[in-house]
Amino acid sequence: MRTILLIAGKDLRQRLRDRSLLLLAFVVPFGLAAVFSVVFRDVDAQQPVTFAVADLDRGPIATTFTGRVLRPLEQAGVVRLRGADDETMARAIVDGGQAQAAYVIPTGFSQAVQTRHKATIRVIGDVDDRIGAFVARSIADSFASDVRYVQVALAAKGGGTPEQAAAVPPPVTVTDLTADRRQLTLAEGFQAGIAVFFLFFAVQFGFSSILDERRDGTLARLLAAPVPRLTIALAKLLTGVVVGVVSMTVLLAASSLLLGADWGSPVGLGLLIVAGVLAANGVMALVVTVARTAEQAGNAETVAAMLLGVLGGVLVPIQQTGGALATLSLVTPHRWFMRGLADLHGVNAPVVPLVPVLALLGFAVVTLGLALSRTERMFRL
Repeated sequence: MRTILLIAGKDLRQRLRDRSLLLLAFVVPFGLAAVFSVVFRDVDAQQPVTFAVADLDRGPIATTFTGRVLRPLEQAGVVRLRGADDETMARAIVDGGQAQAAYVIPTGFSQAVQTRHKATIRVIGDVDDRIGAFVARSIADSFASDVRYVQVALAAKGGGTPEQAAAVPPPVTVTDLTADRRQLTLAEGFQAGIAVFFLFFAVQFGFSSILDERRDGTLARLLAAPVPRLTIALAKLLTGVVVGVVSMTVLLAASSLLLGADWGSPVGLGLLIVAGVLAANGVMALVVTVARTAEQAGNAETVAAMLLGVLGGVLVPIQQTGGALATLSLVTPHRWFMRGLADLHGVNAPVVPLVPVLALLGFAVVTLGLALSRTERMFRL
């Protein structure tokens, strides 16, 4: 163990003098995370739409629409309501960009509904905000469907009063439930994605240094010493693990303190980082074993890191597209790391995201085992 620590310590001191490691492990990923955080801050936050309401009727049915349909939506923070004296004022509010849509309830609307005559709620939408206009139209359509349902229900009972109409239960009840797991915000997703993407570049300075030492002629001196080759390989892996853990810890802590990210349970996050770093080291070590020279190893590691990053969805949200690509992304450590972070953000979030951690450790066991079984060829001078 002492020999492993001595070799790893020597490699770490060398790498700390290498500015490329500092750039890939800390400066570049945090810089990109900060830029994306500013660009996408609050992009995915729910922004309430504003509706103007001109109630020219003031009857019981109109009051039901404004009081029992629109007001609860306003209280829930889904919409904002603005009063209007007439249709002209409502149109002016929409044309001025102060509301995405407006409702105009004409005089005689309630009487028309109660006498089963044609009744109309006018919806005025902003031509430049089709989504807001669509939401307003959908709310009005839903209310019209409920009114029609009540009319049919009263007709089946042989008529009735407005009070009896109000007592008729709705045909469908919608219950608002909180999801057990919430997705990361767009800014958090980019921050975590960039961190794990550059992790695969940062850890490549560990195991691949065997080929660097073989090229520089220092590997022969290591092999001449009474040091088992497995000890040398484990020391190189330890270098990558230390670099990876420090890099991920610093990046995620900085994004939390400086960029406002929330990563959930520190215990779960710590285990997720360690498992992710071990998986990254295993994958990159396995890639190195197929190369014959340090230059080939560097090129192969770069290609592997790029492909796995794209396939894992850290740059493009492939997992949201569904289909074969979303399924294929499950064979990347990136996807499981991001899923672990999402698990830590649930309302009833576990202390440890067990399935993602186990999946990452599975990656590590398989890839590290294969890499260590192939290291003999790397020590051939």
